[in-house]
Amino acid sequence: MPHTRIMRIGGPVAAVMMFVAAAGPALASFQDVLDTPAVVTPQARRALLVAVTRAGDRLVAVGTRGHILTSDDQGSSWRQARVPVSADLTAVWFVDGRRGWAVGHDGVVLNSTDGGSSWTKQLDGNQAGRILADDCEKKGILLDEARQIRDAGADKPFLDVWFADENTGYVVGAFNMIFRTRDGGNSWEPLFDRTDNPQRLHLYAIRPSGDALFIVGEGGLVLKSTGGDANFKTVPFPYNGSLFGLLADGPTLLVFGLRGHLYRSGDGGANWTRIETQERSALVGAAAGAGGRLSIVAQSGAVLQSRDRGRHFTALAVERPTPLAGVAEGKDGQLLVVGFAGAHRLPVQEATK
Repeated sequence: MPHTRIMRIGGPVAAVMMFVAAAGPALASFQDVLDTPAVVTPQARRALLVAVTRAGDRLVAVGTRGHILTSDDQGSSWRQARVPVSADLTAVWFVDGRRGWAVGHDGVVLNSTDGGSSWTKQLDGNQAGRILADDCEKKGILLDEARQIRDAGADKPFLDVWFADENTGYVVGAFNMIFRTRDGGNSWEPLFDRTDNPQRLHLYAIRPSGDALFIVGEGGLVLKSTGGDANFKTVPFPYNGSLFGLLADGPTLLVFGLRGHLYRSGDGGANWTRIETQERSALVGAAAGAGGRLSIVAQSGAVLQSRDRGRHFTALAVERPTPLAGVAEGKDGQLLVVGFAGAHRLPVQEATK
């Protein structure tokens, strides 16, 4: 599949990821990234990082070539983790200070039980394809489609991951790929036939809000599951552009994507209000912080912040902005942003008018 369509974020960041994916075989003899551990290098902190999260008081960031970095001093210094694959990674999630998961290209799912210092592979695209095909054969549905996915091998990325606790979690990705585990990742159940997504649009992000679980994706796709049944139904949405992420804060649900589009719902997705951001590049990452503070980063390098549960956002003053992909708030209240230039701290400042 062409990499230009399956990136979690677009523009220059996607261009770099596409170059990394394409250049490797030309520069050296082929090595399967699923069998090749990530190279430990001082350059990892300054390479493209795509996502960052908190693991207790620790920060964990993931990016290209299987790089995973941890920081115990709120981003002042970083240590590279031991990772068994060198596939590009796209998302990371921790349920506590020790147990976490990361996902990425080639259908890879990684697990850590030591706060991100070391990782093991729980799933890859080859295994996912076989699991999906076997499931569809048992059900007698979607046989041709499932077999095509299986036979294509590990060519589809997972783009987001979310776990409710140490046992129950979900991974979502390109072409409607979605799997659930109820035993911490030891086994995986495909939910390919349980999404209201007949066009097989890409699934970019998954997060809970209230008692519901939401997925956003291509073409203004918003899916919602309630009652824990893992059946995802379409939610009417006023925008048909790609949606790259969502952020829940109490009853507030924010959905964001291309060209600075940001929407807010306070009633579980029944009604949506567009929030003006003055930003025209893609909004690609978000984090909730102390005191009700909500932060969203843009591909342009802009950092937007709200202190009224997402009703209004203003831009922080950022010196020398570089393209961004993710954000987390450290325990000291400072923002840690990742993107084109790796990871760096951004002190919380008064928003510009």
